[in-house]
Amino acid sequence: MPASPTLWRRLLIYTHRWLGIAGSLLFVVWFVSGIVMIYAGMPSLTTEERLSRSPALDLSRARVDVSEAAVRAGVAPRRIVVGMLGDRPVYRFTGAGGVTTVYADTGAALDGLDAKTAVALARRFAPEHATTTRYDTRLRDPDQWTLQSRAYFPLHRVRLGDDADTVLYVSDRTGEPVMRTTRQTRRWGYVGAVLHWLYFTPLRSRGALWSDLVIWLSVLGCVLCLSGLVWGLWRVASSKAYRLRGGPSHSPYAGVMRWHHYTGLVFGLVTFTWVFSGALSMDPWSWHPGTGPTRVQREVVTGGSLRLGPLTVERLRAGIEAVVPSFVPKELEVVQLLGEPYLLAQHARHALVDDVRASLPNTLAGEWTHPLEQRLVSVAHPERGAFSRFEDGVFDALATAVMPGVDIIEATWLRAYDSYYYDRSQRRRLPVLRVRYDDPQRTWLYFDPHRGAIARKEERLTRLNRWLYHGLHSLDFPFLYDRRPLWDVVVILLSLGGITLSVTSLTQGWRRLRRHARRFFRFSGRAVGRLRSS
Repeated sequence: MPASPTLWRRLLIYTHRWLGIAGSLLFVVWFVSGIVMIYAGMPSLTTEERLSRSPALDLSRARVDVSEAAVRAGVAPRRIVVGMLGDRPVYRFTGAGGVTTVYADTGAALDGLDAKTAVALARRFAPEHATTTRYDTRLRDPDQWTLQSRAYFPLHRVRLGDDADTVLYVSDRTGEPVMRTTRQTRRWGYVGAVLHWLYFTPLRSRGALWSDLVIWLSVLGCVLCLSGLVWGLWRVASSKAYRLRGGPSHSPYAGVMRWHHYTGLVFGLVTFTWVFSGALSMDPWSWHPGTGPTRVQREVVTGGSLRLGPLTVERLRAGIEAVVPSFVPKELEVVQLLGEPYLLAQHARHALVDDVRASLPNTLAGEWTHPLEQRLVSVAHPERGAFSRFEDGVFDALATAVMPGVDIIEATWLRAYDSYYYDRSQRRRLPVLRVRYDDPQRTWLYFDPHRGAIARKEERLTRLNRWLYHGLHSLDFPFLYDRRPLWDVVVILLSLGGITLSVTSLTQGWRRLRRHARRFFRFSGRAVGRLRSS
């Protein structure tokens, strides 16, 4: 190899150098915010907290059957939830046009909320702050914390006036609180998720632009990492055949640059896998098609569209009575299995102010139970009482029906999470029936007996994506993700290595920019002097 650098070598050097100068600060932000996200994500209002503060379901004033209410509202619902709006029972229909709320006592559709009603609902949710609660504004467009709540817009933003500076968002469509933030959750949300995902409202509200920006920044980050790895290994390769001719077998650099060289050799590959997997999470160029259950598969399980005729007020009341020996339900959701409607009653065991406890494994949080209590009741036969899950035999038959003509390789009832159906917070219910099929996509279906539905669908490509994204990006490997705090220690140490790598790059880049700036100004000064002298 000639002693003088070739063109491609120069290209490699300058690509890494200038991408590092431009991107090292972004890498620092990604690493620091990633550490924060281990313990704090975006603000949220959990179903458990919402139900724990919701009134008990009372259908004594209900007069209108579900079918009549749907006709009056002009909606063909895909989902039906029976709940309360203040002290009045309501039906919440989810259809093609979003969510529609209909009063069960009059059959009238909810036509929005005024500010007074929104404040009253907020006071019901948080009666301990009733005297300080005040109306803020009505949102027609999302703010920073409601970008994922568009289905419930418009929203009323109400401040509780407490020491935590709690803000509650009440849906104009449903009358329900859909988001809750505090000063602390907003602060950590900014430092963590917003910075990590570049989730700034002006940018995220333009979905295509935001997605393209994150993808291309990640692609440039991958180029930065790979060019650095190639150059770094080239300078210290043990074999002369792969080492820069005339170069030493140790780092030729000194000071900060030597730190950058060695940390790049140690942490550069992990940094590359994190950036690469982060790009994959954005589904770049639609390489990973959506693989949820098909409409046909869902209809095989449900037996077609929801049957509204049996959902009379009398049968809804009978369903509540069947559940009451176990708990007082806060909501009833209509689920359907093989053409027969059932009521899924829900009640919160306790309120979770945040998700910190739920994010911890049993070894740290003590004996853990699911925060939601659920019971199923047959609409046609409520006298049979409530039960916790459908019979196993139903799903053994459905496993064949949803994939007609396809052989089943294996059908197993999982009583522990596998590598694809898992949840660090342990909120996904067990057991589930996992069925593996002998089709070209090597489909796996997970049947949930607690809801009578397909809980998850995995194909060859989605299983690959699970390891490329969750495995490489979140280190969700079986030997790590269920062994906290070991997982925490590994992720934090690797992140600190990435921060060191990025900071040393930032330091060197700043020094180089200062040198270039001084040269530029000296050259400019001389040029101006020559012009004046001439």
